Amino acid sequence: MVKPPDGTRTPPSKAAPFKGRRIVIREEYCMGCHVCEVHCITQHSKSRKIIKAYKSEKRGVSGIVFEERGPASLAVQCRHCSEPLCVEACITGAMKRDKETGRVIHDKDKCAGCWMCVMTCPYGVIKPDLAGKKVAFKCDLCVEQGFPACVEHCPNEAIILVDSTGTRIRR
Repeated sequence: MVKPPDGTRTPPSKAAPFKGRRIVIREEYCMGCHVCEVHCITQHSKSRKIIKAYKSEKRGVSGIVFEERGPASLAVQCRHCSEPLCVEACITGAMKRDKETGRVIHDKDKCAGCWMCVMTCPYGVIKPDLAGKKVAFKCDLCVEQGFPACVEHCPNEAIILVDSTGTRIRR
C-alpha cells in the first residue's frame, strides 16, 4: 500500500484482510446526526438502497449503538476485542474470532438466539435482531463492501478507520 504525503492510506481490494484495522470514534466531531446508523442498516439490507431499506423492506438492525448524554454524542461499534467475552460465552460457536483478520465474526446460521453474547459484551454493542431470525447482530466492519459504511458516510469524520499503527485509512 502506498502512503500519500497527507499520511492517509488507500485500502487495497475488497478482499483485503482487516487485520489490525480498527474503527475509532472521535466524540469531539460527532454531532448526533445518526447518519452512521442509516448507512449501517442500508449496507446490511437486501437492496442496499436507503429508500428501499427504510420504506419497503423489513428494516434491519444497526451494528451501531448511539450514545447521547447532553451535548456529548458518539457512535459505538464492536471493538473486535483481542480476548472477546462474547466468543467465550457463545454456546454454539456462532461467535468466533477470525485468526487471519482479527475480526470477531458472527455466523447467523449457527446462532441459537440465547443472547449470551449480548449479556457479556462489555461495550453493549451486540444486539438481538428480533425482526429477523431472532439472532444476534453486531458490527462486521462491512467486510463485504470492503470499507465500513459508517466511516465512509460520516459527514464530520467522527468515525474513522485506522491501521495497526494508528494511521488513518481513507476509502
